[in-house]
Amino acid sequence: MSMSFSGQVALVTGAGAGIGRATALAFAAEGLQVVLADLDEGAGEGTLQLIQQAGGEAIFVRCDVTREAEVKALMDATLAAYGRLDYAFNNAGIEIEQGRLAEGSEAQFDAIMGVNVKGVWLCMKHQIALLLAQGGGAIVNTASVAGLGAAPKMSIYSASKHAVIGLTKSAAIEYAKKKIRVNAVCPAVIDTPMYRRACEADPKTAEFVAGIHPVGRIGTVEEVASAVLYLCCDGASFTTGQALAVDGGVTAM
Repeated sequence: MSMSFSGQVALVTGAGAGIGRATALAFAAEGLQVVLADLDEGAGEGTLQLIQQAGGEAIFVRCDVTREAEVKALMDATLAAYGRLDYAFNNAGIEIEQGRLAEGSEAQFDAIMGVNVKGVWLCMKHQIALLLAQGGGAIVNTASVAGLGAAPKMSIYSASKHAVIGLTKSAAIEYAKKKIRVNAVCPAVIDTPMYRRACEADPKTAEFVAGIHPVGRIGTVEEVASAVLYLCCDGASFTTGQALAVDGGVTAM
């Protein structure tokens, strides 16, 4: 299987931490030029420093993915820096809901849907325009196992990730003959700063969460990054419109 990315350009949103940072580092390690986008400027600059210290090439652009003007400016910055875009990983997302559906607020709904759905849609809209102009490429969106089934006490978040999968599959079919592949990764619980904060708040979380994964542990950000790179590489050239579970067997039960 070919994993050759030399001389190509990847864009990662939500690149400041967790899965986004790990994937940006993985792209850079494979020789790609990487455009890092995040709302948190300090976190994004931190990822940039890690790539540069390892000898990689990257730029950071602060971007609120819910604002079309900023997403357009991100694509313009990509073209200005590197002249092209080959791969995009739309990873920016939020998870702020813990409660039954009737307990949710309109503000929660708007915030989650704004970043997780509108943000992915806006990014794909402008990325696809670039990919069409150059004759193809690949997009990977971050969904979740919560987008493949029910997620009690996270109904809005679950709905947002179902929507990401819907956007992914629809775009994949619309642009299949244009040499643009669109897929999604659907992680289960991954060892991220958000997960660690949850464990600090409730020490029982780690034991409980590990137990729901048949493999007996949670996932790592590097494991998700590997899945993203696979979906972008030439070895996955016949793969589009898929929601790939990276979940330690959770959805197989």
